[in-house]
Amino acid sequence: MPNPTAAMLVIGDEILSGRTRDANMHHLAGQLTEHGIDLKEVRVVSDDQDAIVAAVRALSGAYDTVFTSGGIGPTHDDITANCIAAAFDTPIDIRDDARAILVTHYAKSGTELNAARLRMARIPDGATLIDNPVSAAPGFTIKNVHVMAGVPSVFQAMVASVLPTLTGGAPLISKTLRIERGEGDIAGPLGELAAAHPDLSIGSYPFIQNGRFGANVVIRGTDGAEVDAALSTLSDHFPA
Repeated sequence: MPNPTAAMLVIGDEILSGRTRDANMHHLAGQLTEHGIDLKEVRVVSDDQDAIVAAVRALSGAYDTVFTSGGIGPTHDDITANCIAAAFDTPIDIRDDARAILVTHYAKSGTELNAARLRMARIPDGATLIDNPVSAAPGFTIKNVHVMAGVPSVFQAMVASVLPTLTGGAPLISKTLRIERGEGDIAGPLGELAAAHPDLSIGSYPFIQNGRFGANVVIRGTDGAEVDAALSTLSDHFPA
């Protein structure tokens, strides 16, 4: 039985401009792999309502689970929560449980809960809150979409909160063989190997080192015995 599928939507002009390097995709991919959920697609969109709404609707309809990162802070360009509400045609407003979390958090730090910070308590109707043990302001889940902060430490904490609630499948096993031959030399045998093992993912990642061509061949699958068998076949064909 195939594993559940997931997609990620990264939101923010700062990612597309190159000003900020996204670390959240790398973290999420690793966590989903361990949980047996296949990350099938990642999209990056700007802080544009139409783009966000269209992407959320498309990804939500195509995959079992969607994770978003970015755009749920207190500033004017943090529009993700509004866009998620629009994508699902649901009202959004300050919610009492989210407000209570912020009241407690800012009271402890002696910081004013002003109008800007209160924006982080705006939650679409019907959504459930995602715990944020790092900076308190919650994310939220609506239907199959989990809406999370872009700050890596907060995003990682929210992923840790959500993953135990999701149904996973078989964890993906990954093994690598380094071959000191150019891809043109190994393409034929790799094609034959892939045809013999259609349930495995077999990728070739070339490199040049000290003027010599080579490739790291990565074999991935949920059946450890089959991964080992394919790796053994390849090792016999290209001994070190």
